[in-house]
Amino acid sequence: MKITVFNGSPRGKKSNTHRMVTEFLAGAEKAGADVENIFLIKKKIKFCHGCFDCWTKTPGKCIFHDDMDELLEKFIKSDVVVIATPVYVDNVSGLMKTFMDRLIPLVDPHFEKDEKGETRHTKRYAKYPKIVVISNSGFGEQSHFQVIQLLVRRVARNMHSEVIGEIYRGGGEILGVKHMMLKPLVARYYKLLRKAGKEVVNEGKISGETRSKLEKPIIPLEQYAAGANKRWDKLA
Repeated sequence: MKITVFNGSPRGKKSNTHRMVTEFLAGAEKAGADVENIFLIKKKIKFCHGCFDCWTKTPGKCIFHDDMDELLEKFIKSDVVVIATPVYVDNVSGLMKTFMDRLIPLVDPHFEKDEKGETRHTKRYAKYPKIVVISNSGFGEQSHFQVIQLLVRRVARNMHSEVIGEIYRGGGEILGVKHMMLKPLVARYYKLLRKAGKEVVNEGKISGETRSKLEKPIIPLEQYAAGANKRWDKLA
């Protein structure tokens, strides 16, 4: 199984998104997957201009020859694609959205009805990768992932795919805090991430039980908010 992560955090390897991805991939790799972790911040990706040339003049090929040429190939050849992004203003990062926009050449412009009778574009390829989403938010509540959850499910629908795993970490900033009291709590969470990675390889999806455990607060929300406010006061 080939699993490719597209990390849309502008903070790259210093991000909490990367901390989550690292543990997830460790579990997947241990289960036998071939994994690759791509940082979009290191890639040259131009904005989609909506010219439709990738559908008409050069079917399946964008007019821009930047790093997306390689990324599109990696995307379509993967068995599982991980969309990894922090929450920026209730949505994916701008970097991730630009990447998503440039996925358009992977489908054909013609219309068809899906199983629910809703219009979408037809397939260009016989097989599309399954999708896992990994995201974290500075806010503590899980409700802050509503937009990303809907967006990724719509992307999966348009790409003739399905979402086989969703990992949303409220209070994600806690993953980067070095404190002896937090260390065992974060370690327990990382163990669950590794388990999720193994489940995707061995079972084809993240179990409901594992997802439920992953969404539990690492520390009480009131404690997290108080700690966050103290941190901002010190930085002011």
